[in-house]
Amino acid sequence: QVQLIESGGGLVQAGGSLRLSCAASGRTFSGYAMGWFRQAPGKEREFVAVSRWSGGSTYYADSVKGRFTISRDNAKNTVSLQMNSLKHEDTAVYYCYAETPNGEYTYWGQGTQVTVSS
Repeated sequence: QVQLIESGGGLVQAGGSLRLSCAASGRTFSGYAMGWFRQAPGKEREFVAVSRWSGGSTYYADSVKGRFTISRDNAKNTVSLQMNSLKHEDTAVYYCYAETPNGEYTYWGQGTQVTVSS
C-alpha cells in the first residue's frame, strides 16, 4: 500500500520560513516525479513544485520561484520543500504527490496546513 506522509506545516509570520517533508513508502519510486501542490480555502488545488526523476530537474510555479526550493532523496523516498520569505497568500494545505513514470497515476498525501500570518 502506497503512503505519502507530509510533515512540517504550521503557523509562521510573513517573511518567515518553513520546511515541509514528505516520506513515501509502499513501493519503489524509481522514475516517479515527486512534488507539491497546494489548495487555499475556496480555491482550486494548484501546482507548486516538482522534482523529476530524470536528470533531477525541478520546476516551480511562478508565484514561488526564488522563494521555494524542492529537493528529494531517492534513496530514502523523500521529497522536501523549503519555503522562505513566506507571504500571507502562501497560506494553504500543501499536498505531496508522486506521479508514475508514464504519467497515468498520481499518489497523494493527506496534506499539511501552512498558515502565514500577515
